[in-house]
Amino acid sequence: MLDVSSFDLNAIGMDYIRDPYPTLRALREQAPVHRNGDGSVFLTRHADILKVYQSRAMLSDKTEEFGKKFGQCPLHTHHTTSLVFNDPPYHTVVRKLLASAFTPRKLAVFEGLIEGIVDRLLDRVEDLGELDLIDDFAKVLPTEIISFMLGIPPDYRTKLRGYSLAILGALDPVVSPDRLKAGNEAVTEFAEILSEIIAHRRAHPDGAMEGEVLDSLIFGDVDGQRLTEEELIQNCIFLLNAGHETTTSLVGNSIGILLGAPGEHRRLIDDPALITSAVEEFLRFESPLQQGNRLAGEDIDLGGTLLRKGTYIHTSIAGANRDPAVFDQPDRVDLSRKPNKHLAFATGIHICLGATLARVEGRLAIGGLVKRFPKLAANGGSALVPLARFRGYARLPVRVR
Repeated sequence: MLDVSSFDLNAIGMDYIRDPYPTLRALREQAPVHRNGDGSVFLTRHADILKVYQSRAMLSDKTEEFGKKFGQCPLHTHHTTSLVFNDPPYHTVVRKLLASAFTPRKLAVFEGLIEGIVDRLLDRVEDLGELDLIDDFAKVLPTEIISFMLGIPPDYRTKLRGYSLAILGALDPVVSPDRLKAGNEAVTEFAEILSEIIAHRRAHPDGAMEGEVLDSLIFGDVDGQRLTEEELIQNCIFLLNAGHETTTSLVGNSIGILLGAPGEHRRLIDDPALITSAVEEFLRFESPLQQGNRLAGEDIDLGGTLLRKGTYIHTSIAGANRDPAVFDQPDRVDLSRKPNKHLAFATGIHICLGATLARVEGRLAIGGLVKRFPKLAANGGSALVPLARFRGYARLPVRVR
């Protein structure tokens, strides 16, 4: 059995990034509440992570932690201002404002928009015959959706995935100076673009399209409270990060899973109605977000191990989603798996706001590819994005005929 007694999340390398699952399985079996060298803990059991996520005493504010990691810089400003790394009451105000993006009426608008984008992309795939699924398909869909939500002009859209990867990449446990530099430059450049867009919208308040989110963020309020300019910009960047890389990876990972599981691929071709449960299984098996964090706001007992207030906690979503205490044969893909209590979208007060939208995007994009191109096959070597916190492909060559 793999010995994980010396494992340290803050010292991982590419072997772990390429295939973290054997290590996570060993940690879950030998040290499910594992202490890292810096005193933080790494959780891999579903029950422990669920308890942490559902506890309001577990904090998301990372001001002090990110101050140590980043210093005073654009990355620090962004990650300490955006929704995901904050707690009530600020979190409550921002979440209510952002929730205006995901009302049933707006989701209906988005579904129609997604169907149109997917149809155009599928036509393009057919014309190409051979393509990189990431560049030519998976990243285009969230680019178009988020650009619509935030009113981003076409000239800037090709840069969005680069911004997202650079900013999110700085959250990895091990971050090089070059990656920090790229992350800071991405925050600064995208903030300047958003500032211009916001200024234009303030000057033309009647220019919003139905379903657009930016208008609600600029002019909306919760009990008389509005976002400051800085909060507005940083939470727009958060919307990019929350919806772009994760959706790109959901689509790419799903196709990668099907290519590696031909029996399940054939099941989905023969029974397209499986797509709804299939998306849940893709999210479980290769979750785009692999890891989260919390700070213990009070003592918490996890399966007999007491974590003291102030303990920094890393939650392995990937580990939880393959916990045999919850999932039968967790290392096997089963597109009809039910129930499927994965934690890909977390839970509790920080449950992903865009979960429903992501499921719609996945259902239409993945289902459309499989239905239209039953001969979809790998076409050369693939490559993963070199990140531990997020899992997805940088390159996935395929052919459709």
